[in-house]
Amino acid sequence: MEIELYNLRRQYLLLKEELDAAIAEVIRKAQFIGGDEVANFEEAFASYIGTNFCVGCGNGTDAIEILLQALGVGKGDEVIVPVHSWVSTASAVTAVGAKPVFVDTLPYRYTIDPAGIEKAISAKTKAIMPVHLYGLPAEMDEIMAIAEKYQLYVVEDCAQAHGATYKGRKVGSIGHAASFSFYPIKNLGTFGDAGAMVTNDSILAEKVKMLGNYGQKEKHQHLLHGRNSRLDTLQAAILSTKLPYLDEWNRLRRKLGSLYATLLQDLPLRLPDNLGDRKSAVHLFVIQTGEREALANFLMENGISTAVHYPQMLPMLPLYQSSSQKDSFPVSFAYQDKILSLPLYPELQEKEVKYIAEKITSFFRRAG
Repeated sequence: MEIELYNLRRQYLLLKEELDAAIAEVIRKAQFIGGDEVANFEEAFASYIGTNFCVGCGNGTDAIEILLQALGVGKGDEVIVPVHSWVSTASAVTAVGAKPVFVDTLPYRYTIDPAGIEKAISAKTKAIMPVHLYGLPAEMDEIMAIAEKYQLYVVEDCAQAHGATYKGRKVGSIGHAASFSFYPIKNLGTFGDAGAMVTNDSILAEKVKMLGNYGQKEKHQHLLHGRNSRLDTLQAAILSTKLPYLDEWNRLRRKLGSLYATLLQDLPLRLPDNLGDRKSAVHLFVIQTGEREALANFLMENGISTAVHYPQMLPMLPLYQSSSQKDSFPVSFAYQDKILSLPLYPELQEKEVKYIAEKITSFFRRAG
């Protein structure tokens, strides 16, 4: 049996007729920038998340940068970010001229530790950027309380958490604003790069829209130093086609994640935490084992792909290595060499999960 970490073909084949029709309609109208498809998706996605506004853009990294720029974050400012995330969380802060200040994560939830946030606040701190990593919602009540106490912005990085909920609210609707990525492998993914920003602030929404369109409110009226970062019309049509299926896809992800947890519970592995009052989007199913390399190689020999998200904590990247020390982040660095992502996507079959679990079980029995 050959099992890929992701399989985008299965989803396309399930929705082939709808997707092909949506793409054909854009081509028929020959309107490839803006238009109804973009406006319709922005309205639908804002409604889905539970915010008043959604503004599409070129990708998830642009979404973070534009939001920070619109909030006035720049040279001399600091933004608190988790030590464990994809590089864009921190590089977007650097791109606007500010400094990312790293905070350790919670042991088995992989999200930023609120206790560490307050310790990291300085006179230069302008914003906090919680990342709902792997689809797991961060501790938003504590984060929002700290932000209110110190008058800081909260920008949620929801690149891996489309549809995840925290105490009944969709992530992305809790902070002052939020960024999303629609990279193809995301829970809501398109056929290329795309992103979006959501907020309840009408002034902020207007500003980010201008910044993503050369800083202009009307054609040739350039009021801000902006850029070209717009949601492509074809991608918007694809996203609108997929959005009605997102909740069901997330339900299937959680079901498969629960099956993994049941089948692997008696093995010497650390599984994702039980989240209690929140629902994960289960973008990734991540285990921890001290035998990661050997297990990954064994699974590959048996036709099963795995990956590490992410092999280095952000402060250890060459970009930031000079400014942070390993001992400052004991929790994240303790699991850095143990995390392993198993295949998980809505179209993955239960028999495939059982096969993966059987092979993992056989590995540990053999090793024991």
